[in-house]
Amino acid sequence: MLRIGLTGGIGAGKSTVAKRLAELGAVIVDADRLAREVVAPGTDGLAEIVTAFGDRMLTAEGTLDRPAMGELVFADAAARARLNEIVHPRVAARTAELLAQAAPDAIVVHDVPLLVENGLAAGYHLVVVVHADEAVRVQRLRRDRAMTEEAVRARIASQATEAARRAAADVWLDNDGSTSQTRAAVDLLWTSRIEPFAHNLRTNTPAMTARSAATGFDPNRAVRAGRLIARLRSELGGYDEQIVAIEHVGATSVPGVAAPDVLELMLTVVSAEAAENLTAPLSSAGFPPVTREPDTAEPSESEVSGARLHRSADPGAPADLYVVVAGSAGS
Repeated sequence: MLRIGLTGGIGAGKSTVAKRLAELGAVIVDADRLAREVVAPGTDGLAEIVTAFGDRMLTAEGTLDRPAMGELVFADAAARARLNEIVHPRVAARTAELLAQAAPDAIVVHDVPLLVENGLAAGYHLVVVVHADEAVRVQRLRRDRAMTEEAVRARIASQATEAARRAAADVWLDNDGSTSQTRAAVDLLWTSRIEPFAHNLRTNTPAMTARSAATGFDPNRAVRAGRLIARLRSELGGYDEQIVAIEHVGATSVPGVAAPDVLELMLTVVSAEAAENLTAPLSSAGFPPVTREPDTAEPSESEVSGARLHRSADPGAPADLYVVVAGSAGS
């Protein structure tokens, strides 16, 4: 099951992207919709909100007064944290239920507005960020939601910065143009990356990307490597005792050095048995093992002696992962 995190700032046009992904066949898990469900009238979530904040958070009809709640938590960090304590675990539980109902080979898109703000990027195989210039977002929200310019800019300022979103993004979708342009960009992403990634994940197949010639130093490689390492750590969380380190290695890790645009990572484990134990979870994380036949081997640019080689299943992010035993020649 390919898990995609979809996010973007208010007014960026994330809903347009989510709608098109659903039309293409993705299963959409909408965090905002789930957050409304878990505090609907009659739920224990709404009852806990009333206990925490009082009846003033209810409308005359007994539903959650969202404007009042929003005004409170926007200005009060402690209140916002308390609300999150009530809502987030319930949303997580409901999400787990939906994932259990989805087909094993489904492409699941988690529509999460505060994905970056809440540090959730490592939990997905791919993070797609929808972006639009601030002026465009202000115009959209004034037109579509009748918000004042001051209110829109305050909301934008309270959310993650563009730099933080870029650091989390595997895919950056600019949405300053027309709806048809955005839909075309989503279609291209689906056919060129998402569908092949899902296929590779389902069939336990590494993405067979051609080795490129060395290119100039790219400082973004360290950011990309950091995202992959965080993703691996998230997926391997139950195997901490078997892991010594996960590192960015090879030429792409050296500042100022030209290198082929294939990231190299090294996972050091405590034993050969641990390396074997991690084969399945590494595949689930998007790094299936590379099996080579004599005379058809495709060696890495910098082969690590004695290592088990895993390779990214994502055709849009070439990366090799060497699994080595601590104390061995390759570690």
